[in-house]
Amino acid sequence: MRRLIALLSTLMLLTFPALANEEGELDLAPSPTPEATAAPSLPPMASEPLETTLPIRADCAAALLAEQDSGQVIFAMNPDVPRPVASVTKVMTLLLTFEAIDAGRLRPSDAVTVSRAAAGMGGSQALLDVGERQTVETLVECAIVGSANDAAVALAEAIAGSEEAFVDRMNARAAELGMTGTHFVNCTGLPAEGQRTTARDVAVMARALFSHSGYFEHATTWMDDIDHGDGRVTQLVNTNKLIRLYDGCDGGKTGSTKEAGYCVAATARRGGMRLIAVVLGADTGAERFDIAARMLDHGFANYRQYPVARRGTRVKGQLPVTGGRAEGVTLMLGSDLTLLLSRGDEQRVQLTPALPDSLPAPVQQGQRVGSVTVSLDGRALAEIPVETAEAVEPRGLASGMERLWRLWELSY
Repeated sequence: MRRLIALLSTLMLLTFPALANEEGELDLAPSPTPEATAAPSLPPMASEPLETTLPIRADCAAALLAEQDSGQVIFAMNPDVPRPVASVTKVMTLLLTFEAIDAGRLRPSDAVTVSRAAAGMGGSQALLDVGERQTVETLVECAIVGSANDAAVALAEAIAGSEEAFVDRMNARAAELGMTGTHFVNCTGLPAEGQRTTARDVAVMARALFSHSGYFEHATTWMDDIDHGDGRVTQLVNTNKLIRLYDGCDGGKTGSTKEAGYCVAATARRGGMRLIAVVLGADTGAERFDIAARMLDHGFANYRQYPVARRGTRVKGQLPVTGGRAEGVTLMLGSDLTLLLSRGDEQRVQLTPALPDSLPAPVQQGQRVGSVTVSLDGRALAEIPVETAEAVEPRGLASGMERLWRLWELSY
């Protein structure tokens, strides 16, 4: 009887252990375990620019220069002032189209019948006829290269049934992306009461679009012919002159109306680094391209990418687990992080972990438990999530008895 009481007392101590107070120390050595194959999502756009004053001349209503992978903003002018952006609106139309293609809801080879509403669009057109059938891929090329409003509406109807329903999806996607200064009324960018966005929001949706490799299959096309199937041919000429004028430019979207002025969201890639230049409300088409080129020049000349962390990198030691079948759990970084830094600044980057003293069981694999703040000279630049590398089940009566039985066997 005395031995049984001792066993039960020990079981209670094993089931409800005292809290531990150890804290993990960050270790950025590569993890010995295989890396996850899933591509991480883009980190959010930074709220503050790296440069607080405009380093170039920009005679326009708003401008913003950002880096694609990190979302860091190099500099900005009036980034959050809502305004019309004309056909730059089609960035969201194209984003939803490529998302539908990637999800399998739409195929590039699918044939789309052009409706009366689509064929009746004004402004830039591919001159599509009512009842004409074109593939999704051809309509995408028309929207990217020729900024064709009729093609944009045809895509919207193919995805959502009507332009009105598609616009609802545009606004829902904008909300998901955190585009708080944006409201869409149509999918083309034609003048409409209440349609607005900001330079920052344009950069946000452009980043999302540029993450789809299929976009770049058409973005650098300078000229192409569209066969209407009835003997007519329409020649498309790319509205983004920077693909011919600027080294490394491989995409972007232009727009111009009397209300919006001349706008462009241009992207260029050099040495593995992609920059996005947003120019809104310039006085002329040539001026918008000149401003964008100066912005990109400044970014490529003064900044470089610095790999800070890799998803799956382990945190040294284990985080204690209370009431679990294991005494601790291994932690790892939950995302990749590459920062944009001025040349030489990488030596001043600091990583500061914020982790709890312990976790209560049960613990799920991949459970977020803390973060690592990345700062430069005391200014926070980014945050890396810290996750658990494995699961820890709670310690129940059965597992406690099993451990006691093994201890009892070892004592004899």
